Amino acid sequence: MYRTITTAALAILTLAGGADAQIGGPTSDDADEITYARDVAPIVNEKCAACHQEGSIAPFPLLTYEDAKRYSRQIRQRVAERIMPPWHIDRTVGIQEFKNDRGLTDEQIETVVGWIDNGMPFGDEADLPEPPTLPDPDAWQMASDFGGEPDLIIPSAKYTLEAVTQDKWYRPATPTGLTEARWAKAIEIRPVRKQARQVMHHVLTYLRQDEANDPMAEARTTSRRAMGGPGLFMEWAVGKRGEVFPEGAGKLMLPGSTITWELHMHAIGEIVEDIQVELGVWFYDKGDEPRNRTRLRMFDGRGRNSLDIPPGEIAVTQQYHTLRWPARLENFQPHMHMRGKAMRMEAVLPNGRTEILSQVNDFQWQWHVNYIYADHAAPLLPAGTMVVITAWHDNTPENPNNPDPTQWVGWGDRTVDEMAHAWVDVTYLSEEEFQAEVAKRQAETEKTSERR
Repeated sequence: MYRTITTAALAILTLAGGADAQIGGPTSDDADEITYARDVAPIVNEKCAACHQEGSIAPFPLLTYEDAKRYSRQIRQRVAERIMPPWHIDRTVGIQEFKNDRGLTDEQIETVVGWIDNGMPFGDEADLPEPPTLPDPDAWQMASDFGGEPDLIIPSAKYTLEAVTQDKWYRPATPTGLTEARWAKAIEIRPVRKQARQVMHHVLTYLRQDEANDPMAEARTTSRRAMGGPGLFMEWAVGKRGEVFPEGAGKLMLPGSTITWELHMHAIGEIVEDIQVELGVWFYDKGDEPRNRTRLRMFDGRGRNSLDIPPGEIAVTQQYHTLRWPARLENFQPHMHMRGKAMRMEAVLPNGRTEILSQVNDFQWQWHVNYIYADHAAPLLPAGTMVVITAWHDNTPENPNNPDPTQWVGWGDRTVDEMAHAWVDVTYLSEEEFQAEVAKRQAETEKTSERR
């Protein structure tokens, strides 16, 4: 039997179910009528405006009262069905504390839907919040977090995509230009210009470097080197801003290294020239390098040679991945295509106990949301833990995203094919570091219990 667990229940897996933050919803004491100015605008500014601005990824603007009225039908349907904002985590199981929670609470959903159903009154202009400060869609989104642009910017070669053509995969290589070893503490990928964002399905970047004789790599134990070499550097897709590594962890980049790209693009009915993607890296300060390397793992829900989805059926697949060393999982990012419906990540501990870590119930293939665990909630897993990925695919006519329910579907790169894996940043720890982190969390849990 699967159960939702809490911090107190298990120190090794810190899976506290946090209370939802609430924004702007009316209460029975202060309002009989839901208004845009007082109740809805704060929600829109906080959760919607950044994407629903000119030049960003949303299909229409949502910055004014007139915008909200004009698109109220779409807003009501997508908010009520929890399709938008794109946050599809199951709030009833597993970890509920994230660094980037963009979802709406039940109260916020009731506020938006109730406002539309009751005629969309504007209210008192004096209640309007200040206009939000919105990020420039063409700028580095994490620049404000780190006090400026990336320390290193690596561009891909440019590409021209025909107006009508099959999906394209472009795989150029770009030298990093590094002349000394540096540790990355944050990475962001951005398609350059709106046109590039329109055609880009995803971007993979691989770090290619020779670690065999490097002093920084050689100083580490053999097992620690095996825990994660350079490999996959970062994955980008719509809904994922970048990656920030936790304190004491990062990715090592060596002099003479190269970035190999994979740009997956789809045609939009017009020629798009000079498509380019940039990789930005913020470094740890010299002398403040971390001890541990974080590795981006692709945890399959089923191997590429065995994903087998019959026509007209709902298929369930599952795959197991054993952690050879103690580890902290930093995030959960499901990846499927048009028939993908749900994915669960569980941990089977060495004692046989099974715990749900995270689950998405209404996967939306257009969005590849990266659910980043809060530092104190990221699960700590001992060596020997099995990470279990279970995926559900709906190949029936009832799936509105299904391009053809009569087709037998297997694994493939095209969007009309399928995949079933989760992208997970895994920070491997020594046994001493793992035990110290477990003790730290136990102490924090005890303090919390005392305050209660």
